[in-house]
Amino acid sequence: MAAVRRTLTLFRHGKSSWDDPGLSDHDRPLAPRGRKAVPRVTAWMIDHLPAVDVVLCSDARRTRQTLARAEEAGLRIRQSPQIMPKLYLASVARLLKFVRSLPDDARHAMIIGHNPGLHELALNLTGTGREEAISGLVQNLPTAALAVL
Repeated sequence: MAAVRRTLTLFRHGKSSWDDPGLSDHDRPLAPRGRKAVPRVTAWMIDHLPAVDVVLCSDARRTRQTLARAEEAGLRIRQSPQIMPKLYLASVARLLKFVRSLPDDARHAMIIGHNPGLHELALNLTGTGREEAISGLVQNLPTAALAVL
């Protein structure tokens, strides 16, 4: 029997605003650049990836806004997104626990979160693939970027 192909998409939140120095990191919103980038990234996902079954999203303001902008841009999610405080600035070890706990029937799962955890997770899970894509990932996972595994 052939194995079911599963996709994990790691989506780093859009660029956040630093306009209000009195806000905590957790409460920083998306900057105009972030609000503009998320729909473009979402359009690419819609054109190239299957519908998303499960979304795990940090509870930080900028990640929730990233999720909302993606949904406004047409991202289809089969189950209600899970907003999770433990994803905020989660370590790679914690992120791996979340990945391992994803439902078996989730063919496409997405995590919307933060660096350095998402970047480290992507590097940890990357096996083989297009060399230019992997070499770019080694450098950084910038804001509003995807790692599709």
